[in-house]
Amino acid sequence: MSGYKVSNKCTVLPGQETLVASWSTLAQLSPGARLIRSPAAVAAVFPSWEPLNNAIMLNAPGGAAAADARSQLASAYAAAGVDWWALWMPSCATDLDAPDDVREVDGMKRDTTTLVMRADLRPGLREHGGVVRASIPAATRAAGDEPVRVTDLGDPESAAGLTAWVMIQEGAAVAGSWSFLHESDCGIYAVGTLPEWRRRGLARALMEHVLADAQRRGARTATLQSTRIAQPLYESLGFEPVGRYEEWVSRAAVSRPA
Repeated sequence: MSGYKVSNKCTVLPGQETLVASWSTLAQLSPGARLIRSPAAVAAVFPSWEPLNNAIMLNAPGGAAAADARSQLASAYAAAGVDWWALWMPSCATDLDAPDDVREVDGMKRDTTTLVMRADLRPGLREHGGVVRASIPAATRAAGDEPVRVTDLGDPESAAGLTAWVMIQEGAAVAGSWSFLHESDCGIYAVGTLPEWRRRGLARALMEHVLADAQRRGARTATLQSTRIAQPLYESLGFEPVGRYEEWVSRAAVSRPA
């Protein structure tokens, strides 16, 4: 038995190449990080950055080959000292409430689902004066953990295509995101606003700025992954659902040398 029960699948979703390219670039900035590629899956291994420990199945998530790929991924993460990682199953479904494509994955627990959305960049996008570049750590904090003083934003990363963004209000960053330009597509990731600053249009202004900047630099499309709560905002900016990732997580114990 393979441990996988499947109905149907998509192998490559729009924006997936941009996402993987962003992981490859980020791996150059994080100690011990690397990308693992095989015919069955591509995996980002980030010992120092837990949220980026994700693998995407590239082939049909069924059969002995896929089961072997999952086992090999688990071994690779364990060898890197990573005990939490997620396996993403691409799906053609464009509705968060549709039945899962994958019914079961040995040794893993079903977690969240993110909706993959794509937009053609349209005329009229405008940049906003309150949005500035920052370091990725600062943008990550501003997207959900704590305000970041302007003096603590850090230097923007110099990696080609990679840009972190924050929205400044009252002398601090209160919303953040980062983007990655790959060929003619701009991937937008980790968009968030501090709870006390939500429902003021800041996330929309941040998104408009990122999209306008990407268009100015030659992007023709943008892709992202959405939660249910963010979907209406992205749809209002012209994004449409094109698939989803069904995510499974593992918290296997890792044996470390004494």
